[in-house]
Amino acid sequence: MTKDIKYEWGEGVFTLLSWFKKEKVNNARVLVAGAGALGNEVIKDLALFGVGHIFVVDFDRIELSNLTRSVLFREEDAYAHRFKANVAAERAMEINPQIKVTPIVGNLFSEVGLALYKSVDVIIGCLDSRLARYQLNRMAMRANKTWIDGSIENLTGVVKVYTPGISCYECGLSREEFNIIMLRTGCADVVRSQTSQGRVATTPISASIVGAVQAQEAMKVIHFDSYSDGALPFTTLQGKMWRYEGLTNTTNLYKFSSWKKGCPAHDQWEPITMGDNMTAKMTVRDAIVELKKVCSVNAIEINLMNNKFIEAVISDNPEKGFNVMVPESRLDEVMASDADMRRLSYKTIFHKKFYENIDCDFPFQNLKLVEIGIPYYDIIKVSTEKGEFFVELSGDKVLFE
Repeated sequence: MTKDIKYEWGEGVFTLLSWFKKEKVNNARVLVAGAGALGNEVIKDLALFGVGHIFVVDFDRIELSNLTRSVLFREEDAYAHRFKANVAAERAMEINPQIKVTPIVGNLFSEVGLALYKSVDVIIGCLDSRLARYQLNRMAMRANKTWIDGSIENLTGVVKVYTPGISCYECGLSREEFNIIMLRTGCADVVRSQTSQGRVATTPISASIVGAVQAQEAMKVIHFDSYSDGALPFTTLQGKMWRYEGLTNTTNLYKFSSWKKGCPAHDQWEPITMGDNMTAKMTVRDAIVELKKVCSVNAIEINLMNNKFIEAVISDNPEKGFNVMVPESRLDEVMASDADMRRLSYKTIFHKKFYENIDCDFPFQNLKLVEIGIPYYDIIKVSTEKGEFFVELSGDKVLFE
């Protein structure tokens, strides 16, 4: 993880801060969702602070337009169409060779295991859509973790901190906002063409200011259990909204807390049953056998609630079927790479033939769990004759240490 180190990062600098606990920060784990303008600033600041292990999640590639506000990217990265997560991880470890940064090229909701979310100290959202925030909030609440949301537009920036029991992103959505998200997710058995979103004008200044506040809040969360209740030497943005307006050089702090009873996002997956011999590399057949042992049951059903397995799609006009055999998260990619599907009108509706629950009757038992949409180091929700179990793929833990 490190080279021949003849010095300790931050020694004689951060140790002068009265609230700073060096060992705590060195051992901290932070997940950053999004490696665009905000993500660049957050990752850079976490690296400078010496956060021990940073996980960077992003499925996008670098474009030339990113270079105006992304400190970690270079022109050659854009020309090579490199993944943002990979480049951000490399550059962060160049800044501080004493930390570890793990890139995850994928969707934060369907391709990042819940056990990884549970393993970190805090989650930072550097996202650009309501849908992504909705999905990240679901994962954070399910994992019982605080997440720090940042957003920028023009010279304006906003930071909010969501913590289970105090505030929830989904609880604060208006009916109109929620309907827009549901429209984006679409029906379970239908693929509808989505209109592309235009770019939002932002500046590197807005990104640096908002990203800095997010990183600062993350440092506070990391230090929470270093102090007894009521003895924190700082205040946080939990249940609040911090707003910066660059046009008028003003900042404001608002109470911004919404926690409604019965919100489906509050469903925390616990207690966790450890599947010490389980990994996403297992076949479905072997996983079902092992799950029966782990849960001491006779029958199980695996729920693929985050990422359904798509066997085929069928177009309306013309009527034609296409075998795809991929998790739903990869469907757009597969459809875009298929010449026959690309030739169809963008208005064409595709119906999905999919599996949302997996049991002994699943016809593709030789597929690996990762091939049907279960990511590494995930927590699987299973239904049995004894009730529901939440089983961790503990055999994948070594991949994220």
